[in-house]
Amino acid sequence: MMTRNSTKIRLHSTHPPFRGLVRLLLVISFLALALTAGNPAMAQEDSALFWSISKQGEPAGYLLGTIHSEDPRVLDFSPRFIERLTENQVFAMEMVPDLPTLQQLTDYMQYQDGSTLEGQIGAQRYARLKTALAAYNVPREWVARMKVWAAMMTLSVPPPETGFFMDFSLSLRAAGAGLEVVGLETLEQQLSFLEDMPMEQQLMLLDQALDESDKVVGIHREMVDSYLGGDLKELSLQAEQQLDELEPVAKEYFMKQGIEVRNQRMVSAVLDRLQTGRVFVAVGALHLPGPTGLIQLLRKNGYELKPLPLPFTAETRE
Repeated sequence: MMTRNSTKIRLHSTHPPFRGLVRLLLVISFLALALTAGNPAMAQEDSALFWSISKQGEPAGYLLGTIHSEDPRVLDFSPRFIERLTENQVFAMEMVPDLPTLQQLTDYMQYQDGSTLEGQIGAQRYARLKTALAAYNVPREWVARMKVWAAMMTLSVPPPETGFFMDFSLSLRAAGAGLEVVGLETLEQQLSFLEDMPMEQQLMLLDQALDESDKVVGIHREMVDSYLGGDLKELSLQAEQQLDELEPVAKEYFMKQGIEVRNQRMVSAVLDRLQTGRVFVAVGALHLPGPTGLIQLLRKNGYELKPLPLPFTAETRE
């Protein structure tokens, strides 16, 4: 039986906007790479990407910080990592990209009241946006009705090539091994901070995305390189550059609503699952560090976390 937050994943590539929707669904937390940058509370010992979770000496599961990328290097998992993944009962990700969720996302990312994107952002911005989105193969009728935040999010990562992202790959492996795949948030919860964002801030972020649209491939590649280096601090330093052009009010909004509120919600869901069995948790990497990150929140609830080696084969790190 399939539900919105718990499912044996079944997806169809014949769904017209499938690749774009899955990418949009997963990239929401990629913003974390530009939101927790420069966090002085990130201790060196908490900068690992992969952790074991235990309580009173008993194994409870694992915590993995992911990057929302389809780069082959982040899909080349080591045999030992796969063993660790499949020895759990539950695989918990931010949100399960199943068909009901994708269909619901379609409605959320488009205006349903007759409004148009051009009417919201003006003819000049709209012309720039259509040019920038040409490489993303978004249908023209979709662009016309997209919400401002959806357009901004679409431009925040490179155009998808395969649609086979790290998070998605892990969820398929987990489902294939018989794990229950669950979401730590509903679609409404994850999108609420974007839906509720003041339009002034949405336009500011869209302008930044348009200005940097020709750089997004290079920026993403640099972040993947740093991710494969296994150090959250380096990721944060790179992401800090993305914050330089944001107004303080926009940064504060994202930090509070996009990171802190979501971290509290996700850790609450993880703690509930840990009461019933071993859980493999995979969330965007920079939901992990800092005083409000998942590492410290789990520790505050009595769990011990131990850093583990990166989950990829040796060849991907050379």
